[in-house]
Amino acid sequence: MTRNVTIRDIAREAGVSISTVSRALNGQVPVAPDKRQRVLDATRRLGYEPNAAAQGLVRGRTMTVGVLTQDIASPFYSEVSRGIDAGLAGSGYQPIFVNGHWEIQDEAAAITALTRRQVDAVIVLGGRLDARQLRDLHARVLLVVVGRQVPGLDDACLSVDNVQGAFLATTHLIQLGHRRIAHVAGIPSQRDAVDRLEGYRLALAEAGVPFDPALVFEGDFNEASGIQAVEHWLGRAAHFSAVFAANDQMAYGVGLGLYRRGMRVPEDVSLVGFDDLPASQFTLPPLTTVHHPAREMGELAARHLLARLNDPGAPAELPQLPITLSVRESVRFARSP
Repeated sequence: MTRNVTIRDIAREAGVSISTVSRALNGQVPVAPDKRQRVLDATRRLGYEPNAAAQGLVRGRTMTVGVLTQDIASPFYSEVSRGIDAGLAGSGYQPIFVNGHWEIQDEAAAITALTRRQVDAVIVLGGRLDARQLRDLHARVLLVVVGRQVPGLDDACLSVDNVQGAFLATTHLIQLGHRRIAHVAGIPSQRDAVDRLEGYRLALAEAGVPFDPALVFEGDFNEASGIQAVEHWLGRAAHFSAVFAANDQMAYGVGLGLYRRGMRVPEDVSLVGFDDLPASQFTLPPLTTVHHPAREMGELAARHLLARLNDPGAPAELPQLPITLSVRESVRFARSP
């Protein structure tokens, strides 16, 4: 079995002391250029791979970034997580993912587990931790909150304009002649769900379309609640020609619920979602949806943290990413009465 190369081997190969090798590799103390080059040449010849954990201890870091997600199986959070992984690639930092399950107690326990591991930074994806808890966390560790705006943490939050996104989706349906537009809302305790409902109502108001609370169904961001919404409306003989769902997963459920009732998308009911998950362009028909730059947000959050870790004086402000509508075949002009 091949023996691991040590700094003692490098020192012997380069003809320098072990302490010189350590200083040259850690970069904490200046080393004469010729000696540093000899050390680097020796590491290449011997195929030396530094121990990341040991280097982290020397720097006072664990080289880890904690990521609090809500549902590891969620397609949306999976996209954000992929972005985080891409943003950290090649940096030497590794993400540690923990699940909050949309429960404050679970989120708090997950954060405690991360801080006990002495992670160098934390990324919080959505969740129910209140502003005070997040501010307390920010006082202890470098933090980015993705998908939320937290009072007092303006420089640590990365989000999109959910009101504008829902406004775009609903306005598109109105421009196609729809007036009876149903809405599958998200969890009311979540700010993004509240904002998307607000955008829906603003679009109706601007177009002079009366708001009908009977056309709003409270979902939970999962596919099953989309099916339940269809059953709820049809069971009460509600009339609607279009549905705007607060996320793509619920839109998938709406599509299935309509199919089971013998109704076609978009011939009978137009359908719009929110998130633009990768699968949405492959549904039948392909789903019109608000493009939420989930992967880009994850990558931007990771790169922002890396910049701050490498230079605490780096610019702290995080931009609000633009939001657009991806128009596909799940919508059509409303039928004439």
